[in-house]
Amino acid sequence: MRLAKYLAHAGVASRRAAEAIIGEGRVSVAGEIVLDPARDVDEQCVLTVDGRPVTGPEQPVVYLLNKPLGVLSTAQDTHGRPTVVSLVAGESRRLYPVGRLDADSSGLILLTNDGALAQRLTHPSFEVPKTYRVRVTGGPVGESALTKLREGVRLEDGITAPAQVRRAERGVLELTIHEGRNRQVRRMCEAVGHPVVALERIAFGRLKLGELAPGASRRLGEAELARLRGGPEDRKQSVRPVAGPSKGRRPGRKQ
Repeated sequence: MRLAKYLAHAGVASRRAAEAIIGEGRVSVAGEIVLDPARDVDEQCVLTVDGRPVTGPEQPVVYLLNKPLGVLSTAQDTHGRPTVVSLVAGESRRLYPVGRLDADSSGLILLTNDGALAQRLTHPSFEVPKTYRVRVTGGPVGESALTKLREGVRLEDGITAPAQVRRAERGVLELTIHEGRNRQVRRMCEAVGHPVVALERIAFGRLKLGELAPGASRRLGEAELARLRGGPEDRKQSVRPVAGPSKGRRPGRKQ
């Protein structure tokens, strides 16, 4: 097995992050620093990362966490600030976040030791949809702004893919995208004249945040893990524009 893939399966980091760790000279095989992520290894090899032994693949585990504001989406912070991983009590396995939420954003984030799964959930080719509930300023959100969001918004790094969007209540939108650009939802809304003042992720694929309290987490069950890994009904889900609310009808709150 390739070294980067082996480290990902062992819960050290995602495959992409494992490649970076290897390139930094932090990984040794049989006492020799290895810089090639394609190096073939197996469970008979003696591997270390930062001098700590890698014991081989762990039992995969995934937690769903409701990230509070001010908490960092990282495994550790050199300045001692709170991280999403520190909120999962009693878990000895090395967890890391799947994707990220900014410190000033809240809501659903996944934590796992399964690097292959993390790669699947974050790679753009799989188009895993993520839904956000955002409070915006700039007055009432008109049909013109909604249409732009549904058709794609021109940003400095290119036009966004079409989003699903609806008014949840006055000044609040629910918006679903499958891309993962930096601060994308905030930039999209600002581009159509409605800057975001609060952002919460409420869904990741078929997983919902529900009533989970801020700072609380729960371990996913086997059925949820199977759906994350992709059964026939969970393969790539495209995000298509949706029709707006009928004229004269006040949109209801999504449950």
